[in-house]
Amino acid sequence: MVDFLSTPLLVTVVLGSVGLGIPVLDALKKERGSNNKLYCAIAFGALIITIGIVIFRVLAGHVMPAAAFGPGVLSDDLFGAFFAVALLIVSIMVTASSWNYMKGRANPAAYYSLILLSSIGMVLIAYSTDLVMLFVAWELMSLPTYALAAFSKRDPISNEAAIKYFMFGALSSAILVFAIGLVYGITGTTNIGGAISGLAHLQKDLIPVGLLSIALFIAGFGFKIGLVPFHMWLPDAYEGAPTTIGALLAAGTKKAGFAAALRVIVLGMFVLHPDWTFTLAVIAVFTMTLGNFAALVQKSVPRILAYSSIAQAGYILIGFALAPYSNQALAGSLFYIINHAVMKSAGFIAAAAVATALAGYSLERYRGLGHRMPITAIALSISLLSLAGVPPLVGFWSKLVVFGAAINSGAIVTWGPYLAIAGLLNSALSLGYYAWIIKKMYMEQGPDMSKVKEPRAIAAVLIFAIIFMVGLGIWYSPVLEFASMAVPHFGKVGSVISNSSSSSSSSSSHLVRPAALSSNSSAAGLHAVAIVVRSNNH
Repeated sequence: MVDFLSTPLLVTVVLGSVGLGIPVLDALKKERGSNNKLYCAIAFGALIITIGIVIFRVLAGHVMPAAAFGPGVLSDDLFGAFFAVALLIVSIMVTASSWNYMKGRANPAAYYSLILLSSIGMVLIAYSTDLVMLFVAWELMSLPTYALAAFSKRDPISNEAAIKYFMFGALSSAILVFAIGLVYGITGTTNIGGAISGLAHLQKDLIPVGLLSIALFIAGFGFKIGLVPFHMWLPDAYEGAPTTIGALLAAGTKKAGFAAALRVIVLGMFVLHPDWTFTLAVIAVFTMTLGNFAALVQKSVPRILAYSSIAQAGYILIGFALAPYSNQALAGSLFYIINHAVMKSAGFIAAAAVATALAGYSLERYRGLGHRMPITAIALSISLLSLAGVPPLVGFWSKLVVFGAAINSGAIVTWGPYLAIAGLLNSALSLGYYAWIIKKMYMEQGPDMSKVKEPRAIAAVLIFAIIFMVGLGIWYSPVLEFASMAVPHFGKVGSVISNSSSSSSSSSSHLVRPAALSSNSSAAGLHAVAIVVRSNNH
C-alpha cells in the first residue's frame, strides 16, 4: 500500500504541482513582460515549504531510523531525509540567487519549473529502494538540467557545453540501464535489498556478471559525480551553463549521485568482494589529484570551481572506500556532503554575482573585488578557504573526520592511512589556486576600482552561506550527529537484506540502526554481511 503522507510523496506533490503550475500560470497571463520575481517567489516558497516538511517529519519521529530496505520502491527513512535536506538547501540557494541573475532574461517560468522538477528527481533518488525507481528519479533529475545547461541558447559556449553534458549524461544512463538489466537477470529482482541478497549467494559462474554490474554502476554514477576518468564533460558544462545552474550541478546533482552510489555500490561491493574498496580508494586518489592539478592552470573562475568540484569528489570518496573498516568514514562522507553542498553553492553563486554585476567570468575581473563588491568577496574567500580545509571553518571539520577515519583504519587495512596523506597533500595543493583568487580580490587593483552595487538576493544568499560555514565551523556537532544517525550500520545490513528477500510483511523489520563512531564495529560488520546473508541459503 502506498503511504500518501510519506515524505517523498509529499515532496513530489508540492514541488510537482508548483513546477507544472508555473508554466501554466505564465501561459494564462495576458500582460507581456518578464515575471521573473513572481515565479522566483513562488518557486522559493515551494522549496521552503518542502524542506520544512522534511525537517518536521524528522523532528517528529515520523521517519524510520538510518537506512531502511523494504519491499517498496521508496523508503521514508533518515538516510533519504538527510540527503533531501542537503539537496533542497542547494535548490533554495540557487532559486533565491536567480532573482537577480534571471532579471531581464527570457523564459523565467520554464527556468524555475525545471529547477523544481530536477529537485524532485534529486530527492527521490535519496529515498529510492528499487533500481527501476532509482533510474526513473535519475532521469527526472537529469533531463531538466540538460535544458538548464543550455538556457543561454544564443551563447555558443553554452550550447556546446549542453551538448557535451547531454551526450555523456545519455551514456551514463545507458550504462545504468545495462547494469540494472544484469542485476535483474542474475537475481530476479530490482529491489535493492533483494538484489544485494541475491548477489551475496550467486553461483560461482555468475560472480563475474555480478562484479561487472557493480563496475557498471560505478561508471554510471561516476559520470554524474565527476570521478576520474568519467569527468570529461564536467568543466565545459559548468562553465557554459548559467552560473547559478553550475551551483545546482556541482552541489546538487553530484550529491544525488553520491546518494545513489551509497544505496547501491557500497552495499553491493560488500557481498561480492571487499577488495572493491581498494578500487574506490585508487579512484579517489586519481580524482582529487587530477582535479587539483587541472584547476591550477585555469583562467576562468567557473572552470576553477569545476575542477575543484572534481577534487572534492575524491575527498568524499575516501569515506566510501573505507566504509567497511570504519563507521566514522561514512559518517564523515555524509558530513562532508552536506557541508560541501553549501560551500560549493556559495562559490558558484558568488561567481554569478560577479557575472551579473561585472559581466565576466575571467579571473582578471576579480582584481580589486574586495573593494568593489565586499560581501561577494568575503563570501567567496570564506567558501574557498573552507573548501581548502582551513580551520575553524566547516570544511576543516569535514576533512578532519574523513582523514581521521582513514588514519584509524590502518589497523585493518594498511593502505588506509595513505589515503589521509594523499588528501592532506592535495588539500595543500588546492591552496595554490584558492589563494590565487583571494590574492586577486584583495591584493591587486583593476583598471576600475569604483564600487559596484551587489545584487541583493545573491548577497542575502551569500550571507546565509557565511553564517553556515563559520557557524558550523564553531559548532559542528549537530550536523555531524545527524550524518552519523543517517549512516547504515553494516553490522546489521546482512540481516536486513536477508529479511528483505524472505519477508515483505512488515517494513519495520528492515531498519538499520545507526552505529557509534568507531572503527572496530564496522570491521565486524563487514564479516557479518557475508556470514548472515549467506547463512540464509543454508
